[in-house]
Amino acid sequence: VPTHQGRERERERGREGERRGAKKRANFLCLFEICFSVVTILSRSHADRNVYPSAGVLFVHVLEREYFKGEFPPYPKSGDASNDPITFNTNLMGYPDRPGWLRYIQRTPHSDGVLYGSPTAEHVGKPTVIEITAYNRRTFETARHNLVINIMATEEFPLPYQAEFYIKNMNVEEMLASEVLGDFLGAVKNVWQPERLNAINITSALDRGGRVPLPINNLKEGVYVMVGADVPFSSCLREVESPHNQLCDKKFRAQFHIDWCKISLVDINKVVPVYITRPDPGTGILPEFGDYNPPSESLKSRDYFSDFLITLAVPSAVALVLFFILGYTMCCRREGVEKRNMQTPDIQLVHHSSIQKSTKELRSMSKNREISWPLSTLPVFNPVSGEVVPPIHPDNYETTSMPLMQTQT
Repeated sequence: VPTHQGRERERERGREGERRGAKKRANFLCLFEICFSVVTILSRSHADRNVYPSAGVLFVHVLEREYFKGEFPPYPKSGDASNDPITFNTNLMGYPDRPGWLRYIQRTPHSDGVLYGSPTAEHVGKPTVIEITAYNRRTFETARHNLVINIMATEEFPLPYQAEFYIKNMNVEEMLASEVLGDFLGAVKNVWQPERLNAINITSALDRGGRVPLPINNLKEGVYVMVGADVPFSSCLREVESPHNQLCDKKFRAQFHIDWCKISLVDINKVVPVYITRPDPGTGILPEFGDYNPPSESLKSRDYFSDFLITLAVPSAVALVLFFILGYTMCCRREGVEKRNMQTPDIQLVHHSSIQKSTKELRSMSKNREISWPLSTLPVFNPVSGEVVPPIHPDNYETTSMPLMQTQT
């Protein structure tokens, strides 16, 4: 018969086993949630998005910041709004930059990025994979996904009549907005009246050599917009010679300021193709698919002794001869003091000798003078000990009676 203490021990063991089981189940659920969240993030970061633009038509793809915010951790405080600065980097898969026809712009880290461009018929049927990397400037974390651009061919490409407008009061990211671009195409349609009208390309004025505007009066960079249609140009568009085209300007003035001096009208049917003929290569140019044939190893040796004589030996010999001539002239052809004295008149030598003797006598007499220096030139104190130095002679010493010459009495 089990005692009371034995029954208590069995109950304690049962409760301990239940706690261990609950802990294992909790750990399993936590591990499952972590694995599920990791798989979810990886599926977001590696998900491929497919788009199908048409050749010869403007392609615009917006990189929305809200789409990437879910892949970054939220703010530490649950009540704070997530407004992290996010920037994007776009490149062709396997290459450091984007294709030539594709451009990218993002004005600030708190605005969306935009990919835009106009693919041509050369890219039809070739999937273009763009790697998009988002950088969170607050947490320094990254998220990545791929954009697959499948360019489709169109029967109406290219449209035969194309017009390019220069809009002065717009930036390129403002013009790429679907509402603004739709309003502009609507205004062009009212002026042109075509059956089919497409935006072909949009280019910033800075890419055409324009200057960055000053940050005053809300100035804009300007943007070039090319559109194409299937009907000839209207009479309104043909009257572009006048800088103030009042007829067309009224339909654009409400929202778009058009510079009519920079409008360009192109009729593809009348454009004469230019074929550049390649000149025939000379003998020193290899053919396009030719292999390089190195020279044979049996080359004749060249004698450089004559080159040595011409470049080094001859100039050195000339310099040595000139050195000997100059040395002989300066050292071996000197006249000497005796020859100079013989050619000098005696009276001139006597005068010169007397002047030298007088100069030496004056210098020896000046050394033997015992006149004290002026008090203004004596130091007021000893620079070492700091004691006041008395003058050499007392104040009542008469210095005017001191003879200037020793021969004076």
